Amino acid sequence: MHIHILGICGTFMGGVAALAREAGHRVTGCDAGVYPPMSDQLRALGIELIEGYGADQMALQPDVFVIGNVVSRARLADGSPKFPLMEAILDAGADYTSGPQWLAEQVLQGRHVLAVAGTHGKTTTTSMLAWILERADRAPGFLVGGVPLDFGVSARLGSGSQKLFVIEADEYDTAFFDKRSKFVHYRPRTAVLNNLEFDHADIFDDLASIERQFHHLVRTVPSSGRVVVNATEDSMQRVLARGCWSELSRFGVGGEWQARGSHDVFDVLRQGRVAGRVEWGLSGLHNQMNALAAIAAAEHVGVAPAEAAAALGSFRNVRRRMELRGTVERVAGKLTVYDDFAHHPTAIRTTLEGLRKKLDGSGHERDRILAAFEPRSNTMKLGTMAAQLPWSLEQADLAFCHSGGLDWDAAAALAPMGVRASVADAIDPLVAKIVAAARPGDHIVCMSNGGFGGVHEKLLSALGKTGAAE
Repeated sequence: MHIHILGICGTFMGGVAALAREAGHRVTGCDAGVYPPMSDQLRALGIELIEGYGADQMALQPDVFVIGNVVSRARLADGSPKFPLMEAILDAGADYTSGPQWLAEQVLQGRHVLAVAGTHGKTTTTSMLAWILERADRAPGFLVGGVPLDFGVSARLGSGSQKLFVIEADEYDTAFFDKRSKFVHYRPRTAVLNNLEFDHADIFDDLASIERQFHHLVRTVPSSGRVVVNATEDSMQRVLARGCWSELSRFGVGGEWQARGSHDVFDVLRQGRVAGRVEWGLSGLHNQMNALAAIAAAEHVGVAPAEAAAALGSFRNVRRRMELRGTVERVAGKLTVYDDFAHHPTAIRTTLEGLRKKLDGSGHERDRILAAFEPRSNTMKLGTMAAQLPWSLEQADLAFCHSGGLDWDAAAALAPMGVRASVADAIDPLVAKIVAAARPGDHIVCMSNGGFGGVHEKLLSALGKTGAAE
């Protein structure tokens, strides 16, 4: 089968492309504004990428067009379609489907699906769970919204006899013609509900509407299945109050699964008894909670908690999750540049708090944190959470915002931070501001859910050439 994917470089659609290619299908695709790591992965798989959404791609004559949710019926200022290929598909009556629907029909049927849902931590927890199952010789299939460092790819079919498939279960809508959340297509037997707060302001009116979608997911879990849920989240309790027909397994304070110890070395407790021990290089309470969720989910398919906890000791996280991009050595100390996917205010705060605790615990409490970020997600572009930015950046000594393309005043939103915050409407001026402020010992965290204009390499290059104040 030849499938042509519209929006192929999104993390989810890129994973679908990789699975289809592994299954022996011919895969081509198109997108705009291509950026790593997905573009690199697709090219390595021999998948042809076409820039843009031109109607001339109809000449490829695929068996089916798989439509990503980036595609819409939107029109440009001159009245022409933003996605002319989609208009051509509709006019021709060609066969098309959504990515989640294709995945459900072609990959997930007949498998034990372990789905990880939540506003934050989906990618990391999905990767943890896949790694636990891999180390336990279960050879799972998986689709992750990122590239786990332990696997080097975002998706694979898997070969284990249990036919396990771990998937990052996103609540965002499926496609312009299917407004259900992606995760309702997956029909999991094991579902992780990690956390839940308001996000995706472009498609959800309020938190209650997102909770409704999460309950749609709960409804699809069979009675022999397991729902692994965060016991500390009021929103999750409201979801479950609507009805749950499966085994419940709660983690966090008040739950069956808890942690005792520091965030980087802790015992895993099940009903108050030590069931395993995690010793790893990750930081932050959020990662400790992610670990508990992954261990509880793995136990549902037969992996002992002690074995799962030991496996996490070798877990190397995911690309763009506090990924070290480089250091610049100076006589008075080094400057360190990280890349992180954080874009929601809570995620930004969690990322910076995790780094601050790690620095404080390793004797570097005087090192400064410089936070560079761009409000690029649809929710952040709308300015819905602009007022939360000063709160999210409290652990940053200095903050630098890329405001290009925003319809709201980033400088006004960051005004409560005073001189600690700077704004630039283009990447090069932003880099210049950071370089001028940086000094030895600083940790520069670049946060975005996009390519951020290559800011990491530009910073490393500029710092290497000009240095920082000694």
